[in-house]
Amino acid sequence: MTAHPNFFKVPAIAALLMGVSAQGAVNFKTEILPVLEAKCVKCHKAEHEEGGKIVKPKAELRLDAAWAMLKGGESKRPALVAKDTAKSYMFEVVNLPKDDDMFMPPKGDPLTAEEIAKLKTWIEEGADFGDWEGNLAGKPADAPSTAKAAPKEREHDILYKKLSEGLQPPSKEALKKVQEAGAQVTILQVGGPLVRVDFLTGVSKTDDAKIAAILPIKDNIAHLDLARTVITDASLKTVASFPRLVRLDLRKTKVTDKGVQQLAECKNLAYLNLYGTEVTDAVIPALSSLKTLRDVFIWETKVTEAGAAKLKAALPEAEVVASAVMPAPQQAPAGGNRRRDK
Repeated sequence: MTAHPNFFKVPAIAALLMGVSAQGAVNFKTEILPVLEAKCVKCHKAEHEEGGKIVKPKAELRLDAAWAMLKGGESKRPALVAKDTAKSYMFEVVNLPKDDDMFMPPKGDPLTAEEIAKLKTWIEEGADFGDWEGNLAGKPADAPSTAKAAPKEREHDILYKKLSEGLQPPSKEALKKVQEAGAQVTILQVGGPLVRVDFLTGVSKTDDAKIAAILPIKDNIAHLDLARTVITDASLKTVASFPRLVRLDLRKTKVTDKGVQQLAECKNLAYLNLYGTEVTDAVIPALSSLKTLRDVFIWETKVTEAGAAKLKAALPEAEVVASAVMPAPQQAPAGGNRRRDK
């Protein structure tokens, strides 16, 4: 059946006034299924006995199962095509003029403008049935699958899972010692052993001794923020011993090439912020050896354009920020969400 020229005449403004958001996901089980059961499924469900007679689904179309909607009926057209209302037969027929022979439902209350708008949004969002399958009776072996592909694990989730293997959360005693030194400790993932450490409430008093004080939980530290603290290169010798360090923020500190070169031992480091530090081109070989780096900030340092170019060539998968002109965003780094730190 060819699409009727009037079947798209649902006012878009009406849909907006009724609060149907193009961004908000429509829930099939709570917002679409009740409408189908009230106005469509009575005539479009699996063959059954009623009043001593066998009743078959009208037009061989069933709307009582996810697979059946995708399969369609006697028209050989699927009742539903994810993200395409123009090819979704069930959307077409509820939008026809009421005097059209194909208008649905032919009896009883038609779908309201709000219900049609929600159906449209649900289809355009991908027609996600969630965990609803419906009536599996009569489902053929070659029926279309409604299963959703498992979401692809993000790079940093894979990394954190690997780093967490066999690791226990820091003990209460160790945490107490670290917190007494002025550090703030945050668990990265609920129930996980990895933590983020910062000294944001006392940066001007955070020196090498304070960094040495966090050694009791060094195995658990994945994120470390030392920005604007008064640490020296001596602290980086300590930091280099953190085996699971993924993100390190050293912006506006007095660290030099000698200290940063020690970070070559950090084999999981994905994010390094050296903005406003004293580093020079002498640090490039050490940074170039860290093939796990995905974000490196060397803006407002003594690294030359030639040094930055050499680093970019050595780390082609990394975003090297060497000036106020930011490169185009790339895929989120293993160290977490990409953001511009300064």
